[in-house]
Amino acid sequence: MDTPLVKMRGVTKRFGGVTALKDVNLDAHAGEVLAIVGDNGAGKSTLIKVLTGVYQPSAGEIFMDGKPVAFSNHAEAIKMGIDAVYQTLALADHLDPAANMFLGNELTRKVFGITILDNKRMRAEAERVLMERLGVQLKSMDAPTDSLSGGQRQAVAIARAVYHEGLRVLVMDEPTAALGPQETARTLKLIEAVKAQGLAVILISHSLDDVFQVADRVHVQRRGQCVGVVKTADSNTQEVLGMIVGATEEVA
Repeated sequence: MDTPLVKMRGVTKRFGGVTALKDVNLDAHAGEVLAIVGDNGAGKSTLIKVLTGVYQPSAGEIFMDGKPVAFSNHAEAIKMGIDAVYQTLALADHLDPAANMFLGNELTRKVFGITILDNKRMRAEAERVLMERLGVQLKSMDAPTDSLSGGQRQAVAIARAVYHEGLRVLVMDEPTAALGPQETARTLKLIEAVKAQGLAVILISHSLDDVFQVADRVHVQRRGQCVGVVKTADSNTQEVLGMIVGATEEVA
């Protein structure tokens, strides 16, 4: 925990005359959950989009294992081991879980010299990753994804990310939004399972209850700046809420 897997230093992002991020520092360690919290407009989404290569910073640097890195797009971030599961999940609802896991990266085989989809292998791999990496077994691998519960859909989206070799940082954007209590509990267990495999998990959430249940540290954004970083073991929801609304002047 002494050496961060990922560091962001002095990150600033401007959109014309609007400064969405100003001189933000962030550390994420392997085997921990770092929560990023803040009101709408605090810069949470912009910060993770810079980290995942969707946006390029106007100023500042990103480091992995102490070495500077730069991403011109999201695909380059994935190659370096950083991926994200966004709130929309980006699932094709009419496809089954295995097809969603391999969407755009389908496994194939040759039959009489003709390349066809290897559906049997994709299904077996999907079942394996869901069980071995996340401890999830779906009742049916043939049903369309839109028939799954919210927590099961989250599991498919997470499995798609962790299937890629070399994944080291997983960003999760509002994973419990619009979920009921039981599905929220299942999703938080998925986050803990990913953390247990030594990945750095960055969780963006409006739910401080969820944050304090699974996060090791909380990074608080306010008006485009980091106004504090606290350990959940040494803090509480009232302190973090005070930082979010500006009731405290603690600075990271």
